[in-house]
Amino acid sequence: MRIVIIGDGKVGHKLAVELSEEEYDVTLIDQNEGKLRNTIDKLDIFTITGNGADAEVQKDADVPEADLVIACASTDELNMLSCLLAKRLGAKNTIARVRSPIYYRQLDLLKEDLQLSMAVNPERAAADEIARVLIFPDASKVETFVKGRVELVEHAVKEGSKMIGLSLAELYKRYQIKVLVCAVKRKNKVYIPSGEFVIEMGDILHIASSHQGLEKLFSAIGRRARKIKNVLICGGSHVSYYLAKRLLEIGMRVKIIEKKRERAEELCCALHQATIINGDGANPELLQEEGIDDVDAIVCLTGMDEENIIMALYAQTVGVEKIIAKVNDDSRARMIEGHGILSTVSAKSVTANEIVSYVRAMKNSERSSNIETIYQLVNGQIEAMEFIIKKETSYTGIPLKDLSTTKNSLIACIVRRNNVIIPSGNDILKVGDSVVVITNETGMEDLSEILD
Repeated sequence: MRIVIIGDGKVGHKLAVELSEEEYDVTLIDQNEGKLRNTIDKLDIFTITGNGADAEVQKDADVPEADLVIACASTDELNMLSCLLAKRLGAKNTIARVRSPIYYRQLDLLKEDLQLSMAVNPERAAADEIARVLIFPDASKVETFVKGRVELVEHAVKEGSKMIGLSLAELYKRYQIKVLVCAVKRKNKVYIPSGEFVIEMGDILHIASSHQGLEKLFSAIGRRARKIKNVLICGGSHVSYYLAKRLLEIGMRVKIIEKKRERAEELCCALHQATIINGDGANPELLQEEGIDDVDAIVCLTGMDEENIIMALYAQTVGVEKIIAKVNDDSRARMIEGHGILSTVSAKSVTANEIVSYVRAMKNSERSSNIETIYQLVNGQIEAMEFIIKKETSYTGIPLKDLSTTKNSLIACIVRRNNVIIPSGNDILKVGDSVVVITNETGMEDLSEILD
């Protein structure tokens, strides 16, 4: 499959890395020759120096023969124009990154005229991810499948947890709750565990179930966190706007601290129910004045990873229970997790997951199952994928105990007619089922790849 990416920024570069690793034929366009030189030294891709909205540049990149053009340059206008031009030149599919709330609200009207196959909004996607964690504070991360019917949460096992010392089989037997621990990070190792796996303090568990099942589990083990009502957001970015709008809709109280006066005034006009403060969220004295000791959660969303990390660490010292920081650099995210700040979000990673899901779905359109959703877990070491079974196959109608899965892969959930099934050996797969799979294999395109 031929893929052209316009823009070698954070999102474009991450996509180039992931898609080239999956052996797609990738061409990257950017106006910065030096940046492209650094990229081509590390990746097996083609690069073209130039403006992605220039027809001649697109022709040089072989856009007329491309299966997919992904525009993620610096401005929404450039991305939409680049996609329109690519489609006119003959590209089969186009995806545009659109960040502006104004443009994004009107995309339903413009999508047909622009001939877009898909539009992605990194800031809105990141805000949705943060909102899920604030709604379910027992988890440090929450991913959803099958339109929210299945949740995959990340939970750190802390001192005093009733789970410590239990094998997973004992955990399921004792609490009789339909959940599945499908991946565990222990120090620097990642496990896809069997029933004999024994939980230890410090383990980070990835648990799949319905929302109700997860709530029952955390109630049973006595680790229910206090419901979040008051949220302090540091930074007035697009992510902050989308997040505040979502939280206000569900009844939370929101305060935003924004350094730039003009942006603070814009937020005042756009978010009438929120409290907007013009000031520096990295200033401890201001945070104290604005009641950091009394908030249930703080979300650090400035444009700088370093500032977000510093604010998160300070919030930890004053005892804020729920701390979330936007950290785009993967190595910095791992560093902050080592200091106990488990909830981090990266807009580029959320966007890359959405686009890679679309790419794999394009490629497997003739197969027996179709990829709907992909999430990368544990710094990309594990993938969680949702498949829909489209037709009868060699593995449908057969008890799972009679099917063998590849090493380090498992079926976490089956959703059938809105019912969430945590599978046992006697369950079977049927046409129309949504199936959530956990694996350490990257690049999977069909459910059959993990079933023997």
